[in-house]
Formats: sequence, structure tokens, C-alpha cells
Amino acid sequence: MRKAVIDLGTNTFNLMIGQVIKNQFTMIYTEKESVLLGMNGINDGIISNEAMDRAKKCLTRFKAKCQGKNVSIIEGIGTSALRSSKNSQDLIDFAKSQLSIEIVVISGDREAELIHSGVSWIHNFKEESIIMDIGGGSTEFIHGFENKILRKTSLKIGVSRIYQSFGKPDAFSKEQMAKIRAFLSDNKDDFFNDLQVPVLIGSSGSFETIYKLIFSQKFPNENRLIQLPLAEVLEMLEWLIYSTLEERMNNKWISKMRKPMMPITAMQMKWAIEEFKIQEIYVSPYSLKEGAFASLRRD
Repeated sequence: MRKAVIDLGTNTFNLMIGQVIKNQFTMIYTEKESVLLGMNGINDGIISNEAMDRAKKCLTRFKAKCQGKNVSIIEGIGTSALRSSKNSQDLIDFAKSQLSIEIVVISGDREAELIHSGVSWIHNFKEESIIMDIGGGSTEFIHGFENKILRKTSLKIGVSRIYQSFGKPDAFSKEQMAKIRAFLSDNKDDFFNDLQVPVLIGSSGSFETIYKLIFSQKFPNENRLIQLPLAEVLEMLEWLIYSTLEERMNNKWISKMRKPMMPITAMQMKWAIEEFKIQEIYVSPYSLKEGAFASLRRD
């Protein structure tokens, strides 16, 4: 049975079509589109008219793709932008009435659980680790050990929220970055209390971007964690934090959608590395989308 998962993120809509046979996941097709659902509205609790139009067009195209791939089930998962927008029901109703797609808006805790489920599919957590998933509206942290969640949190510190609150600058001054770092610290919760874990696992595309920047090559198409050299990560983060938009625009390893907000992403990564006293960093190609396939593992 083929299933499609559509992750309706604050910045990106991700479509994944796959199937699970005897606990083995096979990805059949994947595609992403920069919808920017939270742009010009997330900090006011709305989805703008322009973003709503982009979202409807994207879902319509994804539905046609699913039909062409003989998909039996389509699962829509709404995250931070849909959680916090007063008019998110408009998109949910459109998807159901016009496309027969049920969108379930999940809590931050459930989002963290699905991220952990996805990463756990390819990682056994023999040592304590922190999973970090950087999103446009929220960032999730999961403390895991032996495939169990020890604690989790979802914070409203997404890069799109911060980017818009600072007026969408092309580059950030040291003063602005100091304010962003203070914002991150002011908005953390008791998840961070006395927690020092040596291993950080990045489960979002932002960490894949760091891999591409360091190694000047595409992220490997492999179902395993990829380690990043810590010293080179820190050096790259420092460059990104104070880079200009022109410098990022001229770098082919940063996707178009990420170019404006990558300094904020880099500051989040650096902040987390220092908060948890991280010594090793890995990138997981599995995350929320793969976690949503977990219910099919016994098929």
C-alpha cells in the first residue's frame, strides 16, 4: 500500500510517497516546495492571502502527483504556522472539500514525537542524544536514549518568526545577533535545565545545508546518520551568521528559500551546541515525514 505524507511546514511543504513492507521503508517519490506559509503573517497569527493562495496551488499539484503515483492514503500534517494562525481552517477546509486531503494540525509535542520516530528508524540511540529540528515557526528538541524519549519540547523560535520580527534584513549586525541570541535564551524552557549531552542529531534540511557547504557536494542519499566535523561546523556557522545576502546568493549549496534566513539558522545551531556542550554532530535524513510512516511498520 502506497502512502503519501504532506508536511505543511511554515516555510516548506514536503511531499513524500512511500511504502512499508516487513518493517522496511521504501521511498518512491519526494518533492518540496517553498510555500512560505508563515511569511507576512505568522507573528500576527494569520496566513496572508498570498501565502494561502500559494498553499492551495501547491496542495492541488501534490494531489495530482499522488494520483499519478497510485497513492492509497494521503496524510496531511500541519505544524507551527497552522497551529498559530486564526484562519488556518480555511486551508484545512479547502484541502478536504476540494482535494479530499485530511489535514491534521498537530501539537508541538506530537511534532517532536514524530521527529523522534523518524530518526529512530535508522538510529538506535546507544548513547544519549539531542535531536534538533529547526523549522520556520518552531524548533523541536528531543532528548533520546535507547529509542525512548526522555524529554521533549517545541519552542516558538522558528527562523521565519525571528526573520520577520527583525524586518527581513539582508545581513545581521553583531548587535542584532546578540539580540537574537538573547531571544533564544529568553524563550527556552526547563528542557534545558542541567542538560549536557555530547551528541546532537540535526533532523532538518538546515543541517543538510551545513553538510553541503562543508563538503561542497550534495547530501548523500543514504538511510543512515552522517557525521559532521565539529570544528568545521563551527567555522561555517560563524561565516553564515555574519554573511551578506549577496554572499549567500552566490553560494550554490544554499537553497533559494534558505538564503535570506540562514544566518538565524546558524545562530540557533551555535546556541544549541554551546547550551548542551555538544561534542559530536550528525545529520539524519529521516525526520517527521518518515515518522508519519511508522503506523505502517507492521503491514
